[in-house]
Amino acid sequence: MDTINVLIVDDSALMRNLVSRMLENVPGIAVVAKAMNGQMALEKIESSTPDVMILDLEMPVMTGVEFMHERKKRGLDIPVIILSSIAHKGAAVTMECLELGASDFLLKPSSVGSEDVGKVADRVVQMVQSYGGAYARKKGKKIPFFSGFGSEFRSAAAKPSTSAAAPSSAESAASAAKPVTSSFTVPAAAQSGPIQAVRESGPIEIIVFGISTGGPNALREVFAGLSPDIKKPMVVVQHMPAGFTAEFAASLNNICPLEVKEAAEGDLLKPGRILIAPGGYHVVVEKRSLASIVHLNQDPPRNGHRPSADVLFESVVKEYQANALGIIMTGMGKDGAVELAEMRRQGARTLGQDADSCIVYGMPRAAFEMGAVQKQVPLNKMAEAINELALKY
Repeated sequence: MDTINVLIVDDSALMRNLVSRMLENVPGIAVVAKAMNGQMALEKIESSTPDVMILDLEMPVMTGVEFMHERKKRGLDIPVIILSSIAHKGAAVTMECLELGASDFLLKPSSVGSEDVGKVADRVVQMVQSYGGAYARKKGKKIPFFSGFGSEFRSAAAKPSTSAAAPSSAESAASAAKPVTSSFTVPAAAQSGPIQAVRESGPIEIIVFGISTGGPNALREVFAGLSPDIKKPMVVVQHMPAGFTAEFAASLNNICPLEVKEAAEGDLLKPGRILIAPGGYHVVVEKRSLASIVHLNQDPPRNGHRPSADVLFESVVKEYQANALGIIMTGMGKDGAVELAEMRRQGARTLGQDADSCIVYGMPRAAFEMGAVQKQVPLNKMAEAINELALKY
């Protein structure tokens, strides 16, 4: 079996080693090179042939942002995952990197010995498998698909020990983050058959999205292709850390013909407006006779997420029944699948991203196998499918 080759770029030797230890014992992943800055990374790309890069933002000689500009200038297509502490205070910088072509981002642990090292390790491995695996397969490598469906990772939440005899945080994280990967076959039809709605579909009054890993770039592609004539309100749950969704919404607003903003408590569901759920908050809708609005809450996470697509979809079932369009796109796990199935049962129209165009065919697969998805659509046709339904119904 071939390996997913990783290039780690960070000016901190401690962080380079920490990230390397998160990956080095994972089957199917190989750390092939490390670099102290963007310039050194450019010099090592040809000899190390990475399938994915993990890139710090704040570095001497050539910063992460400068590297992304040079990457674009040179026409490099190696996926880049941003990993940086500056992202805590520099969401705009992170969004700039996404606009320049970075695939995704995650935050460094607050300290090498902190309790969140294991969680970061899980995410690093998941993203390397997702983005690096997809790129490696395009190059002809034999890499198992990572579906992100079900429980494929052992928990990495064990607290690092401070005793002298205990393994280091990096060693604990690397051990905890060993995945169980497997290939999967895309089902020809939903296992339980398509859901039979209890009522006919009505006019679409709201459009809702659930999306996770692979979402930032997928939404950029879809939103850029939306028709300016759409008069339906939209609400999006994109799994993203708190503090980033305002900048993310602003970046989408720059390329979308419709208004895009981060949702705030009591925001109106206006025709042609897209609201993005804030990181750390669930978003629900309330349909009123004069003006429908959204509410935010910090109830416990559902399916491991807050915001959760299931929470949003559940409120749409209650308020809109058959007068909605639900869309589920690339992402790990099953968030959104159960309540999208209920939306379909109540007569709402539904779309799901297809396996070939997903970075991770987890959430859409779960929904499809429940019979919740009326039609699977490739990413490059998703805007067209939304326009057709939104303008027709």
